[in-house]
Amino acid sequence: MNKREFLGAALVAGALPGIAEAASAQAGPVLLTISGTIRRPNRGPLDPALDQMMAKQKLAFTQAHALDFAALARLPSRTIRPTLEYDGKVHALRGPQLAEVLALAGAPGGMDTRIILRAVDGYAVAITLRQAQAWGMMVATHLDGQPMALGGLGPLWAVYDADRIPEFATQPLAARFGACPWALYHIEVQG
Repeated sequence: MNKREFLGAALVAGALPGIAEAASAQAGPVLLTISGTIRRPNRGPLDPALDQMMAKQKLAFTQAHALDFAALARLPSRTIRPTLEYDGKVHALRGPQLAEVLALAGAPGGMDTRIILRAVDGYAVAITLRQAQAWGMMVATHLDGQPMALGGLGPLWAVYDADRIPEFATQPLAARFGACPWALYHIEVQG
C-alpha cells in the first residue's frame, strides 16, 4: 500500500478525524462562519476584498471557524414541528442543535456566553447560551424534508419550536420568532 492509499483508507476509517474535517471543510461553499471567542478556528481573518458581505456589515475577526453544508450534516440532528408565522401551518424543521454547532468551533460552554446570530440581510439577535439551550435552539438545514434554499428561509435558520415553549406559545404567531434569524450566515461568540 502506498502513502496515498494509506491516507485515503485512514480517512475513510476515521483514524485521522482532524485531517478528514479539514478536507471536508473545503468540500463545499461555506454557509456559516463562527467568530469571536473560539478555540478551533479553521480560517484566517476577515478579508474585506473577499468577505464583502461581512465587511459591509462591519464585522471584524482575526480567526474564525467556517462550516459548509456537509460539516453541519455530520452533526446529530433533530426535528421540530413548529407552526410558522409565514403561512400559519406546522412544518418539520431538521438540523443540529445550536450548542453542538458552537462546540464544533470550540466556543465556551458557559451559560452566560453571549452569541450574536446574524442573517444575510444584516438582521442580528443577541442571546445567551442559556437561552439557546432552554429554547432548544437549532440550526435548521431542512424544511419539510428538503434542504432550505437561499432566497427562502435558508439555507440555515436559527430556530426553536415556539409552539412548545410557554413564553413564546402564548404570543401571537407573528411575534414568536423574533430571536430566530433565517438565512443565518454568521455567529459571533462573546465569551
